[in-house]
Amino acid sequence: MVKNLIIINVVMLLAMYIFLQLFRIDLNRILGLFYFQSPLFKPWQVITHMFMHGGLFHIFFNMWALWIFGKTLESVWGSKRFLVYYLVTGLGAAFFHTLVNYIQFAPDVAALKQAYSVDRINVALLNEILQPGNQFHSLARSLVTPTVGASGAVYGVLLAFGMLFPNTPLIIIPIPMPIKAKWLVIGFVVLELYLGISQPGSNVAHFAHLGGMVFGFILIKYWNKYTRNFY
Repeated sequence: MVKNLIIINVVMLLAMYIFLQLFRIDLNRILGLFYFQSPLFKPWQVITHMFMHGGLFHIFFNMWALWIFGKTLESVWGSKRFLVYYLVTGLGAAFFHTLVNYIQFAPDVAALKQAYSVDRINVALLNEILQPGNQFHSLARSLVTPTVGASGAVYGVLLAFGMLFPNTPLIIIPIPMPIKAKWLVIGFVVLELYLGISQPGSNVAHFAHLGGMVFGFILIKYWNKYTRNFY
């Protein structure tokens, strides 16, 4: 399953480049996840965004981590359970990211609707407020920027590895000594929480990463309670 997920992600990245070069179609704007109040949002994006990436470095680090940690989890859980876990954490990442965006954007969206006397944001209105100098320009930029990547699910995989194999020593460059998996996971949680709070509006969806870990934690605890000999 890990191998198949990596293949799918690589194929989708190649498809993105091919469609962009041959047809001038940006698949990330079709399959990436937009904020739910953006006219560019489509329901399928909740799933498809986790198979899209912004470039080679983005996909390399995600797929490298998926391979390193995911193959161990799949060998313990089996392919079906691993796939369920992967998808749930990816959906959890999308939920957390959308929730944080809602908290961040809600006042501006309400002010926009009041200023233009509309009930919803349509494409025409979006194009209007995208014009430089418009007071809602920054909001408009956020509404036309898709979120892509498997990072939320991959962070969920990292969380699972740390819970199932907490004392496994890992070599993380540039740290000069082995670090136990549990401390690595805790370090990532603290780092993502700090960056998410201190850098709102960042190009990196830090709260999506945390969402994948939170949903992964809940699912593992559920399985551990209701599944005999889970781990």
